[in-house]
Amino acid sequence: MKTSDFDFDLPPELIAQFPTQERSQSRLLHLDGASGALADGQFSDLPQFLKPGDLLVFNDTRVIKARLFGVKDSGGKLEVLIERVLDEHQALAHIRASHAPKPGSGLLLAGKIAATVEERQGELQRLRFAGETPLLELLEQYGSLPLPPYITHAPEALDETRYQTVYARQPGAVAAPTAGLHFDPAMLATLEKIGVRTAYVTLHVGAGTFQPVRVEEIAEHHMHSEWYTVPQRTVDSIRLARAEGGRVMAVGTTSLRALESAAAGGELEAGSGETNIFIFPGYRFKVVERLLTNFHLPKSTLLMLVSAFGGMENIRRAYRHAVENRYRFFSYGDAMLIERQQ
Repeated sequence: MKTSDFDFDLPPELIAQFPTQERSQSRLLHLDGASGALADGQFSDLPQFLKPGDLLVFNDTRVIKARLFGVKDSGGKLEVLIERVLDEHQALAHIRASHAPKPGSGLLLAGKIAATVEERQGELQRLRFAGETPLLELLEQYGSLPLPPYITHAPEALDETRYQTVYARQPGAVAAPTAGLHFDPAMLATLEKIGVRTAYVTLHVGAGTFQPVRVEEIAEHHMHSEWYTVPQRTVDSIRLARAEGGRVMAVGTTSLRALESAAAGGELEAGSGETNIFIFPGYRFKVVERLLTNFHLPKSTLLMLVSAFGGMENIRRAYRHAVENRYRFFSYGDAMLIERQQ
């Protein structure tokens, strides 16, 4: 299977640069994976697709202010993007500089934060931060929100709230689980009122989510690794929903990847760990019947995932339809509800 099979033409003006005025004002494209039927609607229509006993699984990760600007001890400028917080004083990070700093080099970030380059780990550098203040506190005070590379404006006050789900509570992501951005408290209250249940997983989304696949044979692609946890109460909620005839919907590809990672042994089990699960057509899904997601980048692993879930031809047709009908794409864009192709 070729990476070029997952390419498509997207007019640049369809890349959403700002969120809608209200979270639930986005559009919703419904795809029935079994029949291939498409239907246009609004995200506010979502309750019509759900019934009592259905279960929505959300990713409760919280985006951290992961971008820092500073200088090397040699005086050269650099940009640091924290990929993963390891503990209160260490992190793995991407560093952009004219010359990459060597292990042992000192950095001064935001004019306030001293750090040392400890070692290189693949494409990342392990940094140690000086002082007693926990790293997450330093980032909240001095860092900036790491908006996706296709959003061209600098982070604004609006982004501080809207590039974050209303239920975010576990800090650690450098990108938002964007399908969840459409939910506001009113929508969550409506779903609860009609008997729809909710559960949570955590997957700290890394910057690799924006990277295209750079090999032509997708089987040769090495997936980036992310940390996830699936609590026992979520496993219990999924089992209860199935026992009572409810359907399980993953809110976002990150929730789906966490659940499928936890079911890699055949049965869904609670636990935490690293996942580099790469889902592309031919994959057999074990947990989820429905997927709520945004529209994804050409040649991306996430486009391959939704093609596996909804069917390659169905997704190609759905994306053509979305372009022709001027849907808004990517993080601040519109939503798609996919019924799994059996």
